[in-house]
Amino acid sequence: MKREWSLSTRYFVLTFVLVILILFFWGIREILGPLVVAGLVAYILNPAIDFLKRRVRMGHKLAVNLVYFIGLGILFAAPALIVPLFINELKLLTQDLLDMLDQLQGILSEPVMIGAFSVDLGSILPKPDESLALYISKLPENALHILESTSRNAAWFLVVVVTIYYLLMDWDRVREWMIRIAPPAYRLDVRRVYIEVKRVWAAYLRGQLVLMFIVGVVFTIIWAAIGLPGAIILGMLTGLFSLVPEIGPLAATLLALAVALLEGSTYLPLSNFWFGVLVVGIYVVLINFKNIWLRPRVMGRSVNLNEGLVFVAIIAAVIFSGVLGALIIVPMIASAIVIGRYLRARILGLPPFPRHDTPLVRELESMQTGKKVRPKRKAARK
Repeated sequence: MKREWSLSTRYFVLTFVLVILILFFWGIREILGPLVVAGLVAYILNPAIDFLKRRVRMGHKLAVNLVYFIGLGILFAAPALIVPLFINELKLLTQDLLDMLDQLQGILSEPVMIGAFSVDLGSILPKPDESLALYISKLPENALHILESTSRNAAWFLVVVVTIYYLLMDWDRVREWMIRIAPPAYRLDVRRVYIEVKRVWAAYLRGQLVLMFIVGVVFTIIWAAIGLPGAIILGMLTGLFSLVPEIGPLAATLLALAVALLEGSTYLPLSNFWFGVLVVGIYVVLINFKNIWLRPRVMGRSVNLNEGLVFVAIIAAVIFSGVLGALIIVPMIASAIVIGRYLRARILGLPPFPRHDTPLVRELESMQTGKKVRPKRKAARK
């Protein structure tokens, strides 16, 4: 009996396994999004765990539980503190909208004179009270869809929360298991490629923090300059929400618009309505400046990609994959370039890694030993 497979048999089995994997990931494609979100959150929380392990000498399990449950507590406590404020503001906004509806209904009930002609707007435009009644009549049907969507989102949220915990707890073992899949002769290469990809994601995270800081500072200054109440909080929220492309800054600006319509400017001689128009106009200008120039520049420099490529990639990701795709497309492209550069070097018989990359060697030793390797100090000259 022949123990070793022939070359054709190996290629056949490899192709079969690849096809099965592709079909498998296609079948579970809906869960990949939440898993990516969980991985990003776990990656963001991991430096805090490393800090507790190396500086405070805390055990891995205790550090994970401490960081995880503190983060979870903040996640649930923040809405509990903010929601009552939003409810009060929402009541005021609802009352203002009802007053505006009454005024609009009064305007539509009177004919408008255009020269010698009289135009009855009420007969042309739908009446506000009828439109409102039609909307209310559809609330039971919409409520079922909202309930279904809420239940589905709650299930995905539970998946994300549980996945984050197990990634933080067991990532080292999962990483070593994936590395051991490679043949023994190439495991060192896999570790080096992993470190370079990790560098890309760390640089991307630093770029995101820089972008959030710039956006937060600029919006805070602009909101304060035009006299928007709560400028500091609203500016900080805009910077924080800019982590989520398009939707985040839009949500923060809608909040700023609500404040502008309810309270107006503290010193500009504008009505609340026109002050709200000013807020929206400033948002449109600044957000386009951020999307077209600032974000591609910051993200491109952080991961060494062309700014034009970053801009086109983000726009394409928003169109085809939504917000999540736009959030990860830049580091995904940079990671693919790292892997492609390694494969190209191996195919052409070139050195796949720089010969003198001391930080990479230290990080490689740290990964293998599980201890932080510090750079050696040069001996003092006598």
